[in-house]
Amino acid sequence: MKNKYRWLMVICIIPFLWLGGCVTESQTEGKEKQVKVSAEESNSQSEQNEDTAKNNNGTFGAEGNADIKVTLLGTGSPVLSMDRFGSATLVEAGDERLLFDVGRGAALRLDQIDIAPGMIDKLFVTHLHHDHTVGFADLLITAAVPDPRGNREGDFKVWGPKGTENMVNSTIQAFEVDIQTRKKVEGATGLDAEVNEVEEGVVYESNGVEVIAFNVDHGLMKPALGYRINYNEHSVVISGDTTYTENLIKYAKGTDLLIQEVVVVKGPEEEYQSEAHKNIEAYHTTPEQAGEIFNEVNPKLAVYTHIATFLPEHEATIVDRTKEIYDGKVVLGEDLMTIEIGDEVKIRD
Repeated sequence: MKNKYRWLMVICIIPFLWLGGCVTESQTEGKEKQVKVSAEESNSQSEQNEDTAKNNNGTFGAEGNADIKVTLLGTGSPVLSMDRFGSATLVEAGDERLLFDVGRGAALRLDQIDIAPGMIDKLFVTHLHHDHTVGFADLLITAAVPDPRGNREGDFKVWGPKGTENMVNSTIQAFEVDIQTRKKVEGATGLDAEVNEVEEGVVYESNGVEVIAFNVDHGLMKPALGYRINYNEHSVVISGDTTYTENLIKYAKGTDLLIQEVVVVKGPEEEYQSEAHKNIEAYHTTPEQAGEIFNEVNPKLAVYTHIATFLPEHEATIVDRTKEIYDGKVVLGEDLMTIEIGDEVKIRD
């Protein structure tokens, strides 16, 4: 009788042992699959990191079919704003990385797109108002801070209108103690500048990239320049600060991208609140004037920068006012907006 019960117990236990083995085997297979997936994800992430590193250190502008990449680092004006830093635009074409203007916070915005100050060694200045140049000292000297992403090896090369050399030399003199200390203590490089004061015409050519300076009308601020950058049969034009001028239209004709300054000091039917507002508008471009410029230039895309408004931005209705005159593609620029120029002109998400 006892033997009978023992066999019954064995028969009952065997299925549980078999099920336990199945569960263990399933869990093991699950773990093996999980490890395999994790390894694949890790390899994929490593490949992405390698691609990112290559992008930062190799061919700057080439992403997909893009020949030129433009990043709006600062789309603001002298008006203080945490959303819109001072005027600065980065143009990457082929192996060239060119900065146009260096307003308030330019070095910070560069850092946000993973570009160290020392990775910038070419600056083109449109004019000498402080909102386009106040970030120069920061960009020059912060390059001395050791950064694994890159440090400036040679001189900081600067192009700009007459007066640029005085601005650069005065800045270096003002920070002379700091600069000399960093050279001695840290062995810092890239803290000297080579300045080229330029007039209208081709001012830079290298690696297939051509930069053309042209005169614009910025009132009493003379000279003031705009720039056209040509590469691989594509182009971008930076208006600089200007009112409506035929010379801007002349040099911007046929461009893929026109980066245009704009000002709004009042509503279309309102009176000027002061003589100062009237004078400010006189040497900048209103949305209506910009619409006329766009009609003449006919860019594939027009993007506003240096957005100076003396009323709340949503009340300025800049794009709507432009659209009353111009029916092409126009957008209000934002800090860190990136535009890619190739077979198409696209704003990258």
